[in-house]
Amino acid sequence: MPIGLVWLGWTLVLAVVQLFLTAAACRQQDGLQWASSNRDGDPPRYTGMAARLKRAQANLAETLPIFIGAVLLAWVSGHYSPLTGWGAGIYFLARAIYIPAYAFGWGPIRSLIWGISMAGLLLVLISLL
Repeated sequence: MPIGLVWLGWTLVLAVVQLFLTAAACRQQDGLQWASSNRDGDPPRYTGMAARLKRAQANLAETLPIFIGAVLLAWVSGHYSPLTGWGAGIYFLARAIYIPAYAFGWGPIRSLIWGISMAGLLLVLISLL
């Protein structure tokens, strides 16, 4: 299996881990009663780490479909190259570092890490040309 597809698989695992981390942080604020309810009415307003993890999760949701599509398209179209693998690896590693960077409020460093993940995504997209 090409390394880009391996990185894609690990990115999906990372997305699930991020989902659980976010849910755990939110449950500390809203409790199991809210989580197991019909959630009618206004949702809780999360603060601190829970709010930051929710924003980090939303940020991943914005780029993950593009990443998945680009890696798979490179593979099925025959445009897969080492650039695809490098881009996928950079994207995964930056996204993995992005979670604690956002959760712990590392400010400008978080934005730099996001930029690195976007560079990885761009490498995958360039490999399609």
